[in-house]
Amino acid sequence: MVTSGYRKPYEYEIDASKNGALHNDWGLRYLNEKCYYAAIQEFKIAISLNPDTQATSTYYNNLGETYMIIGYPDWAQDCFERAITQYSLNFKYYQNLAKCFKARGLVDMKIKEYSQDGSPLNKIMLGLLYVEKGDLRRGIIILDEFAMSEPDLIITVAVKAYIKEMVAQINSTQNL
Repeated sequence: MVTSGYRKPYEYEIDASKNGALHNDWGLRYLNEKCYYAAIQEFKIAISLNPDTQATSTYYNNLGETYMIIGYPDWAQDCFERAITQYSLNFKYYQNLAKCFKARGLVDMKIKEYSQDGSPLNKIMLGLLYVEKGDLRRGIIILDEFAMSEPDLIITVAVKAYIKEMVAQINSTQNL
């Protein structure tokens, strides 16, 4: 039996998705430190390294939230819409987009747009837009209709939790 001390050299594997997650984490650190320009750059790098996955939706959402913080809701809108396109079952993305529409003064126009019968997920956006407009009851009714019509979707759990939160808010203001 012949043995040898030879070992194959270590091969470093470049994994864009891991690097994308790393850059997203750096972006979050910069965001916590209020270094917004650096955070924006890190989120953009994360998106470019990992452009077409569910994780990318998180990177777009983080980029949009950063733009909202620094006062650029028009740039944030594109990010939130891309996040929803990448992964349409995260309720936070819809909430952020509704806040963005409010910041841009587009709530009434978007209510008309989302009122057109289409995707069941449009009801989520429509309900949130009514909440942003200040019509909590109507928003809750629309969101509840969605929850009743789509009980098996992952997003429905978050919608139901939000409905409970809004109902509690209405009840607390009535008890004053």
